[in-house]
Amino acid sequence: MSSSRAIRLRSRSDGDFDVLFRIAEDLATWEERSAASPAPLNRETFKTRLAQADADASGKSVRFVIDVDGTAVGSVSLFDFDGLARHAEVGIALVAEARGNGIGSAAISQIVEFAFVRCNVRRVHLQVIGSNLSAIRAYEKAGFVIEGRQRQHAWVRGKYEDIVVMGILRSA
Repeated sequence: MSSSRAIRLRSRSDGDFDVLFRIAEDLATWEERSAASPAPLNRETFKTRLAQADADASGKSVRFVIDVDGTAVGSVSLFDFDGLARHAEVGIALVAEARGNGIGSAAISQIVEFAFVRCNVRRVHLQVIGSNLSAIRAYEKAGFVIEGRQRQHAWVRGKYEDIVVMGILRSA
């Protein structure tokens, strides 16, 4: 990844809809992003889903668009906050052309810092398909460690896959 690229997290704007829809309708990566069965998605259904997520989000999740040099390339979110134990889960999704060049690692590092510093979260965790080695490496690069494995827990493109649970703790 070139150091001249400006990777930042920002709030969603109306102009981001097409990119976010493109990610959401991508059947090739569906199982990495959702436990629901893959199915075609239309624009109106997705628009309704975004509006519902916004309405339900108050205090339950924090969602950002991943922006590279002024262009939306994905989204990253914190969700399932536990106020007592001070932890939250993180999820990320990128368009295909943004994968594999450090953008995801940078975005994950930024959302983890946001969680620790701005949300006073003590632990951030995630789940990843066991065969998604590039994602596991990106999460490890951001400081996550493998905490466990749910064997054959997900049905992905015609076969059972392990779910790898990863986490990172705030150091102070």
